[in-house]
Amino acid sequence: MTVLLVAAVCVPQAGGRFFGAVERFGSRLARRKALAIILVASAGIFLRVAMLPLVPVPTPEFHDEFSYLLAADTFAHGRLTNPPHPMRIYFDTMHVNQVPTYMSKYPPAQGAALALGQVLGHPWIGVLLSVAAMAAAVVWALQGWLPPPWALLGGALLLLRVGIFGYWINSYWGGAVAALGGALVIGALPRIMRVWRARDAVILGLGVAILANSRPFEGLVFCAPVVAVLLFWLFRKQSRPWRQTLPRVVAPFCVVILLCGTFMAYYNWRGTENPLLFPYTANERLYESSAPALLWQKATAPIRYPNAQFDAFYNGWNHDTWQEGRPASVGEAIRLLKRDAGRLVRFLLWPELCVPFLMLFWILQDRRVRFLVAQTTICFCGFVLVAWFFPHYAAPLVATVFALAMQGFRHLRKVTWRGRPIGAGVSRAVVIAAVLLAPFHPMDYPKPGMANRVRIATELEKMPGKQLVIVRYSAKHDANAEWVYNRADIDDSKIVWARDIPSVDLAPLLTYYRDRSVWIVEPDSSLPEPRPYSAPLKQ
Repeated sequence: MTVLLVAAVCVPQAGGRFFGAVERFGSRLARRKALAIILVASAGIFLRVAMLPLVPVPTPEFHDEFSYLLAADTFAHGRLTNPPHPMRIYFDTMHVNQVPTYMSKYPPAQGAALALGQVLGHPWIGVLLSVAAMAAAVVWALQGWLPPPWALLGGALLLLRVGIFGYWINSYWGGAVAALGGALVIGALPRIMRVWRARDAVILGLGVAILANSRPFEGLVFCAPVVAVLLFWLFRKQSRPWRQTLPRVVAPFCVVILLCGTFMAYYNWRGTENPLLFPYTANERLYESSAPALLWQKATAPIRYPNAQFDAFYNGWNHDTWQEGRPASVGEAIRLLKRDAGRLVRFLLWPELCVPFLMLFWILQDRRVRFLVAQTTICFCGFVLVAWFFPHYAAPLVATVFALAMQGFRHLRKVTWRGRPIGAGVSRAVVIAAVLLAPFHPMDYPKPGMANRVRIATELEKMPGKQLVIVRYSAKHDANAEWVYNRADIDDSKIVWARDIPSVDLAPLLTYYRDRSVWIVEPDSSLPEPRPYSAPLKQ
């Protein structure tokens, strides 16, 4: 990276004929806006599929991934939730509601994307399609703020950054769905303010609906300044009359939001038997009351769980992480803000795409994009209110951040020194570095290691009949390496994973599944292998 930048400053016109031809071709392509959007989405799918021999389809590792996959399996079977299981005490696990219904605690958007993939053959297809849709939406959003060539470049760089090697494409954790929603919102805003079309108001509503069903809190913080700006435009004196704005903007947007709210209330009712109680909130009340997600929520006394893994996770790792994320002073809040911003910058921009932000002073002079700067600032201040932070929490901001980066590129390209176009050379060097460094941006979060679970599941899938696996953990088990996750229809599954709880008799479980082959596995042994379980059944 440094070598490229030094060379660009010293010899800014090197390769000018080649780069000029590429840029002219890209500009002609970018002016065909619909084609540019389709090509970026298609390139994302093609490049990632081409990488499968080197970077294969991911396997789930984290609690969140298994929970999202449960939602996907539920939706793929045409249900919004599942009835509680009579043996649920043995199946209880992190981030999954067992009562009043059996379902993921998370909002449904990510699960719906994975369900689409499952219907098409594998849940990861849904991840791939969501990333392609995100890249397409970001190009569309940037076309509303910037000239077409810069919008195309922004979409291509985003694709290189997260669409091939990042954890958003290589896990089931999410990120792309919320980024898609944010791109639709931020891309609809300038279009509505320019032409007041009902289509753009509907797209704005769809973006808000996606955010409400993927990252509701972060989406609310993200959308608040957008709504404020639109209200200002609607009510200012020189705005168009209400007989135009009501049918073209207000009514279409409100219809979409009303439909979204109705669905969310119905989804809540099906999952928690209360239209105003979100599954996430129900799960938090039952399991995480000592470590609530938002900083203004009060913690209660730790819950005592029947199994040691819940105690280690909720009263140990979860509570400690929550405590570390609570600022005790203004200085601590600033530190957390810098921490969260640093994590997002490392994921999305560092190091090569940070170079355009050296032009921040000139970016701030652009009246057109000041709103994007303000929105980014507001969002990061809002994100500090959450006790923990991962880059996919800030996914709604992706299009905004890349719009600012492309605006920085525009200013950078104009920089000259003693008549030499060093800005053009540096901007080209940054793009080259982005291409070359794309495979080398590491994931921030080491996986807990679930290879043995995958191996054992593969072995048991090949055996005749149905299997019951009783998981027995040691006292030193890593609470983030959880094996007990099941499909939506537990009883119809080839493999059922159950938890061995020392204080709970296994006899009811063994009686219930007396037609299955029963195995016991100890994940914390040096090489876990399933052993036949031979304890006698109690009649």
